[in-house]
Amino acid sequence: MKNLAQIREKLDNYERLMRLDKPIGTLLLLWPTFWALWLSSGGRPSWVWVWVFALGTVLMRSAGCVINDYADRDFDPHVARTRERPLAARRVSPREALLLAAGLTLAALLLILPLATPLLLGLAVVAAFLAGSYPFTKRFFAIPQAYLGIAFGFGIPMAYAAQQGGLPTEAWLLLLANVFWAVAYDTEYAMVDRPDDLKIGIKTSAITFGRFDLLAVMFCYAAAFGLIAWVGMQAGLGWAFVGGLLVAAALAVYHYTLIRERQGPGCFKAFLHNNWVGAAIFAGIVLDYGRRGILPF
Repeated sequence: MKNLAQIREKLDNYERLMRLDKPIGTLLLLWPTFWALWLSSGGRPSWVWVWVFALGTVLMRSAGCVINDYADRDFDPHVARTRERPLAARRVSPREALLLAAGLTLAALLLILPLATPLLLGLAVVAAFLAGSYPFTKRFFAIPQAYLGIAFGFGIPMAYAAQQGGLPTEAWLLLLANVFWAVAYDTEYAMVDRPDDLKIGIKTSAITFGRFDLLAVMFCYAAAFGLIAWVGMQAGLGWAFVGGLLVAAALAVYHYTLIRERQGPGCFKAFLHNNWVGAAIFAGIVLDYGRRGILPF
């Protein structure tokens, strides 16, 4: 019984290390990938690819979280919000974390291998590199959230490569839109930890933007929505798509009311609420294809 309890405790620590108990990161990865799957297929994505990308997103987000905590294992004990993470609290060893991250990344690559073209396989390797290297950019890059946006949005060019066999301009513009969106929502997230990050020397957009943080967040939302609108219009989408974007814009305005006092709880709530921004845009895309009789089955 003691061994069973130890195994359960270890698995619980692995689950927390992978953030399976906090799905917001997976959702913020998944929505842009789904936008791309629907747009690249004209509203009729291959359901094989939908499942492959959904499972791959979970695996790669989990691997990214493990690497992030490995990279920050000496910083997290000094931050109130992160000091109880398994690596920071020394409940999981660095070696275990690296083995877990490697296993998750390998599983994600094996998932696409049977169906992958050379282009898609190459993009998958780049995606794995981005996920593994992002945590270390906080040491030297003034706005690591931009790098995060590339890492979190790399499912976009992969989706186009999977379904179109190429990388049109729209794929890169949608990826750029995701970079702006990620800077917006992760700046809200970084505003929560700004006092601790200043003490320990971590670089974040919340620190870099300084007193212009609110303006920067709203500008990034506007840039993201503008680019998504352009891609959608080029794809021939109409009023339902625009309606989804307007809902997303209204949610961004609501986020401003949450972050304007720069208080931790409000900023964190705004960050979490970005799930609905991504969902609103996706709903607009699906509904616009649906109103023309283009259904994803």
